[in-house]
Amino acid sequence: MASALLASSCGPGDPPPPAEGPAPDLVEKALQVPGFADFLAVDGDAVWVTNDGRVEKWSTSEKLASFAVPRPCGTMAIAEGSLWVANCKGAEIYRINLETATLEAKVATGLANAKGETNVVAGAGSVWVASDPAGKVARIDPATNAVIATIPVAPETWYLAYGFDAIWAVSSEGKLLQRIDPATNTVTGTAALGDTPGFLAAGEGAVWVQEQGDGTVAKVDPDTLAVAGRTKVGDNLKWGDIDTGGGAVWLRTTDDQTMVVIDPESGAIRARMGAAVGSGALRWTPAGVWTSAHDNQTLSWWSAPPKP
Repeated sequence: MASALLASSCGPGDPPPPAEGPAPDLVEKALQVPGFADFLAVDGDAVWVTNDGRVEKWSTSEKLASFAVPRPCGTMAIAEGSLWVANCKGAEIYRINLETATLEAKVATGLANAKGETNVVAGAGSVWVASDPAGKVARIDPATNAVIATIPVAPETWYLAYGFDAIWAVSSEGKLLQRIDPATNTVTGTAALGDTPGFLAAGEGAVWVQEQGDGTVAKVDPDTLAVAGRTKVGDNLKWGDIDTGGGAVWLRTTDDQTMVVIDPESGAIRARMGAAVGSGALRWTPAGVWTSAHDNQTLSWWSAPPKP
């Protein structure tokens, strides 16, 4: 299968590889969101989005709630009835009640990347965040709102994902994927990556990592940690986002279109969707896909068109 994933390369200025195979039938509904709508977390039929000095909850038609956070940054997690969001200004995690949009706790963790390119993720009964640029991941117990473990990792590890009973951590500078075992709070394996790896997702049979400098998405086997192949998307993948679900890998891009849909078996690009609208985030749901475009101040809901 690896040979099928090794898409032909393209140099600077060359057209990106075309889409092939069945494309999802999705129609975009764009909502105007003043400010800087960026990272997303799905909450049932709604979505939470980071914005200037706040996080907001939106339905597919209107804003439902808002809560002030000095500088919300990075991807958010939903666990134990709460939204967990990093505050880059205070190097801490805010815990916000999903129903009342009120503050439940602040957890002093430190943050590995003060610029905000980071992930807060939930898994194995805990909430996790990269907490120190020297190489640490903090594990929070939602029952006590306390850091119960600090896991040593490679320096400049900023990006996290949970899946296949493990935490997956990327060091962008070190070009490294690390597998953390929640049972032992230790790194149990690594995989070498390409240029400037960034956001990642675990699902659809593999761990998928944006190799931002190479314009590729790497497919990593979660058991062997072997790189099973790469899909060439464009000249680069700065900055964007990635998610999995519904039999596809969903990639938020910047230069050529809004998002790309990748077949997880063949590695082929099934669709290139939407205009190039600058950087933003993406989250898949069984009913549709959310994307943000902070430069255009929009939040978009992509769903199947109404039946005639």
